Amino acid sequence: MLTFTTAGESHGKCLIAIVNGFPAGVLLDESVINDDLKRRQGGFGRGGRMQIENDKVCILSGTRKNITIGSPICLEIKNKDSKIDVLPDVTRPRPGHADLPGIIKFGQRDARNILERASARETAARVAAGALAKILLAKFDIKVLGYVKGIGGINSKKVTKDPNEILKNRNKSKVYCLDRLAEGKMIEKIKKAKKKGDSLGGIIEIMVFGIPPGLGSHTQWELRLDGIIARALMSVQGIKGVEIGLGFIFSKKFGSQVHDEIFYCKDESGFKRKTNNAGGIEGGMTNGGVVIARAVMKPIPTLKKPLRSVDIITKKPESASTERSDICAVPAVTVVGEAVVAFEMARCFMEKFGGDSIKEVTRNYDGYVNQIREI
Repeated sequence: MLTFTTAGESHGKCLIAIVNGFPAGVLLDESVINDDLKRRQGGFGRGGRMQIENDKVCILSGTRKNITIGSPICLEIKNKDSKIDVLPDVTRPRPGHADLPGIIKFGQRDARNILERASARETAARVAAGALAKILLAKFDIKVLGYVKGIGGINSKKVTKDPNEILKNRNKSKVYCLDRLAEGKMIEKIKKAKKKGDSLGGIIEIMVFGIPPGLGSHTQWELRLDGIIARALMSVQGIKGVEIGLGFIFSKKFGSQVHDEIFYCKDESGFKRKTNNAGGIEGGMTNGGVVIARAVMKPIPTLKKPLRSVDIITKKPESASTERSDICAVPAVTVVGEAVVAFEMARCFMEKFGGDSIKEVTRNYDGYVNQIREI
């Protein structure tokens, strides 16, 4: 089984991701991973920490001559701003953060011991692991792309089904949005939030192109792919809601208006849909369409003009603590969302077509594709 785990604190020495179950025989290009790490640090609205760190991965194990050998892959990202032992205690928990629940759960009197691991800095390790998954999926012409749909109530109406167009427009945008008109309005809203000492959230969208039908399963609740994707996205710091396909719009429509009708072409294309309201997943399984997931990120809890709180030592009313933080990290979250969805898609892919080497995986995949054509 393809799995990963992360370790490290925001201001610790480094972040680590350990990936198990990755097949042998795959060439790993560190620059591909570093490109995603750099993109995670970008986007209009990021804070001062991004001016300090220059995230780069070091592959410590699991490869020889840059080719995977089937053993665990250890990815290291060093922190330049490493000062965890000299940072001051934090006794005024921030509303909306892990500070107070973590203090209560772990019996602490210093929120620093909670926030260092709860910090979204941890997502750099997840992006590195997700980049490995994308390298694997690319072997089978599967692409996972994330971008911004909305920030602070300003939403993009642009829709495209072309992955190359998505890449082109997203990479030109300061907020990783496909809509230039919406981008300008988003940037202005972020500037206003900064002047007010406030923060903004938004909506991201992740699309998976080229995924075959049959990943996931209807047979057990934990095997349903939509549930797997929802859990992965909900695990990202700041995410408070997830939808697949039309999502909540389903509640406003008749069934005849939303279900994707099935057609059959006698050529090699086989079964087809003219619409994709289901977001590429039916009954917990991919149906051959583009997988579409959206997630909502709340505004960042750390504010320059902090909200009311209570000092956990004195129990007296105080303003919440302040940390160096972003005004808006929605663009960065598109990269994290892309990574976690990519990893889950790769994990389900390996569960179905798995082998110890990329040759074995390819053979299994090709056999399945031929099987589909015979149906």
